[in-house]
Amino acid sequence: MSLRLRSGNRQLIREINQSLVLSLVRDHGPISRTDIAEAAHLSLATVSGITNALIDHGLLYEHEAGVSTGGRRPILLALNPQAGLVIGVKLTETQIVAALTDLNAEVIEQRATTLSGDRRPEAVVQALTDLVEQLRATHHERKIFGIGLGMAGVIDRRQGILRFSPFLQWRNVPLRHALEQRLNLPVVIENDVNTLTMAEQWFGAGVGINDFLVVTLGRGIGMGMVLNGHLYRGGCGGGGEFGHLTMVPDGPRCDCGKRGCLEALVAEPAILRRMQNAFEREFSMDEAVALARHGDTTAQGIFAAAGRTLGMAIADLVNIFNPPLLVIGGEGARMLDLLQEPLQETLQAHCFNGFFDDMRLVVEPWGDDAWARGAASLMLDELFRPDLYRDEKTRASLILPNEG
Repeated sequence: MSLRLRSGNRQLIREINQSLVLSLVRDHGPISRTDIAEAAHLSLATVSGITNALIDHGLLYEHEAGVSTGGRRPILLALNPQAGLVIGVKLTETQIVAALTDLNAEVIEQRATTLSGDRRPEAVVQALTDLVEQLRATHHERKIFGIGLGMAGVIDRRQGILRFSPFLQWRNVPLRHALEQRLNLPVVIENDVNTLTMAEQWFGAGVGINDFLVVTLGRGIGMGMVLNGHLYRGGCGGGGEFGHLTMVPDGPRCDCGKRGCLEALVAEPAILRRMQNAFEREFSMDEAVALARHGDTTAQGIFAAAGRTLGMAIADLVNIFNPPLLVIGGEGARMLDLLQEPLQETLQAHCFNGFFDDMRLVVEPWGDDAWARGAASLMLDELFRPDLYRDEKTRASLILPNEG
């Protein structure tokens, strides 16, 4: 479907200006109208008109008086996080986690459900719908702007289509349409690692940083990229499939169908497979980690080998992107103490001269609540955008279409 950019009519200009003002208050509030006007390169009269309308609609509020620079003390404006709610959802191969958040992505309530043996799209969509409806029922008096859904795979965000899920083995599923029909709410879907990357950009280590990478460990290996201040998704939504970098051409089979992917060598299933082969019994991840931490040299060697392989792969990323910040997280970060020394040694040894020393490395062991909060950030990001495309279905928005 071709998309035509809306012409620069008066209403579009109003929407862009409102979006700019809302984003400035969100990112820098509490902030005065004068500072907004200077940052947005708008007249004070225009900013006053916009902010007054946003206050009337409950989206902004007058927070407090600022410090005087010689005249009257300026009134500082802030975003009203209670003006509405969004729902963030993480879909995995085994469960659905949903979180209801305010406009600051602060979690108000969270629920989870285990998926049944029926993994067909229709069955999973119904389970997700049921979980979301439970959250809506407990907060029926509050306005819910929409839903952000994060899951592993290649996702065409604009079309709302899941192109491929390596864990669920789905292909070309019109997931957004199916959910919007059932829930009658706007839905944004995105690769789950991108949801975390957006949360890092909004609330975490990436605040104020224009270029950084996020690498996630767990059931799979993923990567998110913020380049020049923007989340990079690639041509068809598949940018960042770091876990499917081929490390050993004739290596173990990966869920994607290839052999020797990074994910097939260092993700949690790969480590458990090596533990089971070495000890001739099955392990849970917690048992494997505990054995290594209690000094078993075989278990420690398996984790160390994974750390070296991961360090080698990440060194390639650092040499390509030269990021000032690298965040490593995900549920697999719980085992990072066992990987960290060999990972850092290998990373430092293979980074181009000076790149490692100039980079800040941050480890964040996110849980499922962080993934869901990141998914909520998807919808929040959508809310602060003007609707630039006339051919695209109208999305959720905080923009006031008939106000100046």
